[in-house]
Formats: sequence, C-alpha cells, structure tokens
Amino acid sequence: MSLPQHDQHPGHHPNLHRLSGEAVSRAAEHGLTVATAESLTAGMVAAVLADTPGASAMLQGGVIAYANSVKADVLGVSRDLLDAVGSVDGQVAAAMAAGARTACGADVGVATTGVAGPEPHDGKPVGTVYIGLATGAGATSFAYRFEGARQEIRGLACGAALERLLEVLGHATAGKVAGNKS
Repeated sequence: MSLPQHDQHPGHHPNLHRLSGEAVSRAAEHGLTVATAESLTAGMVAAVLADTPGASAMLQGGVIAYANSVKADVLGVSRDLLDAVGSVDGQVAAAMAAGARTACGADVGVATTGVAGPEPHDGKPVGTVYIGLATGAGATSFAYRFEGARQEIRGLACGAALERLLEVLGHATAGKVAGNKS
C-alpha cells in the first residue's frame, strides 16, 4: 500500500502545489512578501506555500484566527463588524487580510474564512467561503460557494486563495503592488 502523493490527497485542490510554486516564484521575482490570516483553512495556505522551495524569500508568516477573539485582538478586525455580520463575511475576510499584512509586515495579505460544515455557521450555509486580499492600495474580498465534504471545501478554499494571490502578484511590476512601495 502506497501513501498518496501531495496532489492526490483527498480534499485538496488538485493544483495546490503548482499554484504555490507559481506564487512563490512570482513573489520572489518581484521582491514581494506575503502573509496569511486563516480561519477556515487553519494554516493550510501558509503550509502549502512553505512546502515550496524558495518560500523563505516571500512568506513572512501567518495567523490562524479560528476564534473571533484572535480575529479582533491579533488581526484588528472590528468587534462591531464581527458582531454585526459574523465571522463568515467578505468584509471580515478583507479585514483579516489587511491585519495579516500589517501584523507580519508583508506587501500582500491573503485570508480565508468560511463554513466547511457539517453544519451552517453564522447563518451561512456549508460551502460559503470568502477569500480576502490586501495590498498597499487597500483590501477586498471574493465570495465562493463550494460543495463537498469538510476537507474538500477546505482544500478548494486553499486553492482559491492561492489563485487570488497569483492574480495580485500578476499585477506586480518592479517590486510594486498597487502603490505599496515607491
């Protein structure tokens, strides 16, 4: 009996390591650093990036912010926002990404929040996912709806976060990400 390969692990986006390799390469090429803030994925995005040779040139660090108290106290997400919309929301994802960027001194912050199941959370159905991104120009988020078991949703969210990170890094030129560096 053989062990599964990285790209065959159940629940993982089939291209996680390819996406990570591209992100690490692109960030290093442009001299950019990245930080993560992860609720739903609980460190998976940072771990996949760290699996990639050369990650030390771009990965500053990350915060696993499963609890709202960590989102507020460590990442600076407004408690009023968390009380108003819950932890699974686009505004929260954007604020988490901005908080990771600030806390780790990175050029780009990427965040994940969502509902992996088996039960709905904060009034949101299973499979609801938000990916947050932050640069010097500000923060934004992207909404997703995935289907599958808990680990599949988490893997798909990790893949979506890496894809969005690649998009931001694709707009990088000469060490700049949306006005972050002069």
